[in-house]
Parts: sequence; C-alpha cells; structure tokens
Amino acid sequence: MATGRTHRPATRSRGIPEATVARLPLYLRALTALSERSVPTVSSEELATAAGVNSAKLRKDFSYLGSYGTRGVGYDVEYLVYQISRELGLTQDWPVVIVGIGNLGAALANYGGFASRGFRVAALIDADPAMAGKPVAGLPVRHTDELESIITDNDVSIGVIATPAGAAQQVCDRLVAAGVTSILNFAPTVLSVPEGVDVRKVDLSIELQILAFHEQRKAGEETTSAQEPAAAVQSRSGAAVRTPAAGRAAGKGPDGDVPAVMPA
Repeated sequence: MATGRTHRPATRSRGIPEATVARLPLYLRALTALSERSVPTVSSEELATAAGVNSAKLRKDFSYLGSYGTRGVGYDVEYLVYQISRELGLTQDWPVVIVGIGNLGAALANYGGFASRGFRVAALIDADPAMAGKPVAGLPVRHTDELESIITDNDVSIGVIATPAGAAQQVCDRLVAAGVTSILNFAPTVLSVPEGVDVRKVDLSIELQILAFHEQRKAGEETTSAQEPAAAVQSRSGAAVRTPAAGRAAGKGPDGDVPAVMPA
C-alpha cells in the first residue's frame, strides 16, 4: 500500500474550493453509514439532510468530483464512498504520530476510527521519561528524544499535537524540521509554521465559548420578548397605545387630556 509521503491528494491541483473540501468528510461519514446498512443509492436531498447541508450545495460540491448522479435514481453509495475517499487521499496509508500522551492524547490513541479512515498511528510520543515504554492503545509510548528518527523511519507527514500550550510550538518546530507537512493541533495556542505546512486547530474551549454566546443571546431574546414596554406599546394596526406615564412624558397635563404644549 502506498504511504502518505509518496502520493498527495489532488484537491488543490484540480481546483476544488476549500469549503467543498471541508464538507467532503461530512458526506463520507453519511455515506459510510448508508453503506453499512447496505443502502445502494441515495438522493441528493436524503444525503444532504444526513450531512447537514442543503441539496443544492451538495450537488455543486459533487460536480467538482465529476459526479452528477442519475435522475430518478440518485447517487450510487459505494461509488461515492470510493470517489470521496480517493479525493481525500484515504485510499492510501497515512502514518500519524501523536505527541503528548496525557488524557487527551491517550483518548486520541484509543480512538478506533483512524484505521478505517485511512490513518495508522505509527507512534505515541511524550516528554515524560516515566511514560516511556508504557503501553497505550497497544503501542509503547516513545520519548521525545526519538521524535526525528520516528518520523524518518515511518515516513510520517501528519503529526498530532496534544501537549500543553507551552510546549506546542517547540514540538511543532521539531515536527516540521523532521519533514512533517500537516499538523492537527489540540493545544490551546496558535502555532507558527512556514509556508507549505498545513495546520488544523481543534480547540474545545473556543467551541464551548461560541455555544455560550448563542445560549446567552437566545436567553436575552426570550427575556426581551416576554417583557411589556413601559412607555408605549405598538398596536397591531400600527397606532401607538399610550399608557398614562407615556402620556405625561409626551407633554399632556396631569389628567392626560390637555396637551401642555399645543402644536403650531
């Protein structure tokens, strides 16, 4: 089987937009689920719903792959799985190293979906000497002193950083210097990399903060809609319905029937 370093996905050279590339894994996940249920074909509407996008966008995305489906039949599930897998480079063997085998790194190492999606965890690496040799997910943890030789020996081009923030940039620099050209960063920090190196960042705290923002906004909208305006309420016909307090504020007399200032 070909290794990750010898063949690169052709998405950029074929002019597939980055937004489309970002959606391909969503389609692949939905298609894989259909394949596991032995579903032979799927319509664009059904697949779009399963992937969480609209059907027009899905059809546009698939047109970049040269796949247009068959009217009245839909898309062949197995063929689409192959097409998208090939486009993403998942028909190859991509050796991956995970650096930082704390709780998060160990959880990533134990994730069972790597192998079925074209990735092979080649090594687990940690800076703690006490971790060296300990088995995690069936692999012995290696010390960071071996990082460069591990990358060379296993022809690794993808690295996963799951270290504390303070150590992430140094680890990144060593990975890049050793030949890694794609990095998945779980450390809560921004990495600086040279041109030609791709970095994808996963920050769970940022995602939670974004969700908190939306929850706060929804709560604010509910509070606003539940409150009755104190000064004036707009009637359904569009006319202002004034309260006594609003009448006094508008310049009416104490009894609210005679304006204090008459219009000119």
